[in-house]
Amino acid sequence: MGSKKNDAPTWAEQWGSGGDEKDTGGSGGNLNGEKKTVTGNVKAAASETYVKAKAASLVGAQKVKSGTSSGIKWVKEQYQKRVSK
Repeated sequence: MGSKKNDAPTWAEQWGSGGDEKDTGGSGGNLNGEKKTVTGNVKAAASETYVKAKAASLVGAQKVKSGTSSGIKWVKEQYQKRVSK
């Protein structure tokens, strides 16, 4: 059994929960780097999503504006038709 234990890494070695690794700057430093990369990826995705949402809201606002304008014109035309009779 001693040879199996030497061949396979322990849970602490696999997941970096050992205090020795943080002291030596082993995988503890790598995990922080990975977290920063993941955070950067999340921020980039959020930024991209924000840009898409902003563009969609601008298009929607333009549609509302044009729809309101055409609706007001239609009401004015209907009023003019009734008044001219």
